[in-house]
Amino acid sequence: MRKKKKNSKNQAHYRHPININVGMIIFAIIFIYMTFCVYAYVKKEKIQFYEVMEGDIVTDHGYTGIILRDESVQYTDRAGYIHYYVREGKRAAVGSRIYSIDETGSLASFLAEKNENNAILTSENLSEVKRQLSSFTMNYSDLGYDMVYSLQSTLDASVSEYVNFNTLESLDSMIGETGALFWQVQAPVSGVVSYSIDQYEGFNAAQITAEDFDRSGYTKEITKAGQRIAASDPVYKLVTSDNWSILFPISQDQIAEYEGKTSLHVIFNSRNLETNGAFSIITGADGNSYGKLDFNQYMVQFITDRYVSFEVETERTDGLKIPVTAVTTKDFYLIPLEYLAQSEDSRETGFLKESYSENGASTEFVPMTIYNSTEEYYYIEMGEKSSLKAGDFVVKPDSTERYQIVSSDSLQGVYNINKGYAVFKQIEILKSNEEYYTIRKGMSYGLSVYDHIVLDASTVYEGQLIYR
Repeated sequence: MRKKKKNSKNQAHYRHPININVGMIIFAIIFIYMTFCVYAYVKKEKIQFYEVMEGDIVTDHGYTGIILRDESVQYTDRAGYIHYYVREGKRAAVGSRIYSIDETGSLASFLAEKNENNAILTSENLSEVKRQLSSFTMNYSDLGYDMVYSLQSTLDASVSEYVNFNTLESLDSMIGETGALFWQVQAPVSGVVSYSIDQYEGFNAAQITAEDFDRSGYTKEITKAGQRIAASDPVYKLVTSDNWSILFPISQDQIAEYEGKTSLHVIFNSRNLETNGAFSIITGADGNSYGKLDFNQYMVQFITDRYVSFEVETERTDGLKIPVTAVTTKDFYLIPLEYLAQSEDSRETGFLKESYSENGASTEFVPMTIYNSTEEYYYIEMGEKSSLKAGDFVVKPDSTERYQIVSSDSLQGVYNINKGYAVFKQIEILKSNEEYYTIRKGMSYGLSVYDHIVLDASTVYEGQLIYR
């Protein structure tokens, strides 16, 4: 039997319906939008702002000076081993025991044995050592590296003295045990004791020269407790007055700056100390001019120092502190004070602008922002956005007098962004340095503490929306 052929023409093909996933399309659109927003945010230049704070700018000059005191060096009249009874910087009365000379050395051996078994520094001793280290750190300079050796000698002597002093407190009870032959020496006059001896005891201010400020050749000798000394050696010095002075180099510009001043405010950063000193200018032995500061207190705090670093504060200006980069200038029209007008509901201030039409002249109230005022004029907006232009007339309220806008002036100011857009605010600069201005606070059209201003005024314009 013959098979029938299938009729291919009658065969129908089934088409699958297109399924559109609306949710996926919406998600894709949102994803693309979010990606664009993130990209735009990342690429958009951010406007940095600064919060206005109260502050001051201090003008000061730094110096290194030489200390002069009423000092008298004391010498021994015999050889032997020296032992001190008075610590550095302590005041001794007339007749107080200052030191003793042990000719045989038996007392030195006895003290060494006692200290070896009981070499204890008190908390007061340790505090003084820390103070000396802190003072050296504050005044250290690579140019004066030789002072490290002086510090080493000072600390070595100080620690040795502290240990011996702690033992010598009961010296009288030990004399019988030692069999030592020694002499005790008393203070000839009252004064503060120092064991640091250099070439400036008895130095006169008129002898000063520029070479005296070169510390490369400066030496300071400190006799250590227990050290053997020869007859006629210097062993200590007495500072007999609380009055002391500092001599320091001074330039001609600084002489002019200090002209007429008899007192200067001095800051000793190494001592965390501020005080006033009587100021004068002297002529040194080399013909150069030098500054001289005289004090009548705090001498003891500098008893071990010959050179001291300090600052002279010449001016302190208080106000609001803002960065230099935040300041810009802007031009304004000037309108006399008597032309200021009020709106009908008295809610706005502005000016009556004169206009003309077929019916003649008329006035229209134009609200304006006041940026500043003087005894004569108000400062108003200048530019395309201003409702008043150069050549326009404004009319005085309740009068027929009118004023043509022609005068202009510029103001220094910053862009305030408290409202989310840049608003020019006038400033008055009182003092400046390389980074900041101190400006007057409490101005009628100025800034207040905690206002936010644009850090770099060149990056924005008046009225610009600010995204932070």
